Amino acid sequence: MDLSNILPLIIADNTLHSKWLNTLSLMENTGARKISASEDPLTVTYIILKHAAEEHRHAFYLKKQIEKTGKANCPTYAPEFLLAPGYSKYYLNQLDIQVCRYLKNALKLSGKDLRFAAYLLVTYAIEVRADELYPIYQEALENVSSKVNVKSIILEEEGHLEEMINQLNLPTGLMHYQVSYH
Repeated sequence: MDLSNILPLIIADNTLHSKWLNTLSLMENTGARKISASEDPLTVTYIILKHAAEEHRHAFYLKKQIEKTGKANCPTYAPEFLLAPGYSKYYLNQLDIQVCRYLKNALKLSGKDLRFAAYLLVTYAIEVRADELYPIYQEALENVSSKVNVKSIILEEEGHLEEMINQLNLPTGLMHYQVSYH
């Protein structure tokens, strides 16, 4: 079953829908925290700060959207308030671990270089998925005239994806590592 078939089923059930929104909020919040954790305290850039701030805003915005489902009872990210809580909580961590392992083994990166390259690759992968997910979700919301909407997130996620592509292609981005470490 693909997203365009699953999302209408989730949206039709207010409890499931509120847990879905809470799960998306959790993932945005986790992403924001991971971005902040990867920052170098001396060389953090405007783009990284902006990206972390926007991901935190997405988490807050999605949390606020829960009220529009009529089920405003997802006060925390405790398992009972999430869909697939185990998988949702560990998805980004697993992605991070696998990317770091690849970068250590294939490109022999460590320290600051490893953190920055992992930030680029993990964030790129997440932004590609968000760029696919949120428009399908928005369409499903519009199809049932839901009060919930994610249009503002879609615009920012498109910008994040473009920024990640640009950073991957900069001399300090991952493409630089691939060339200089072969």
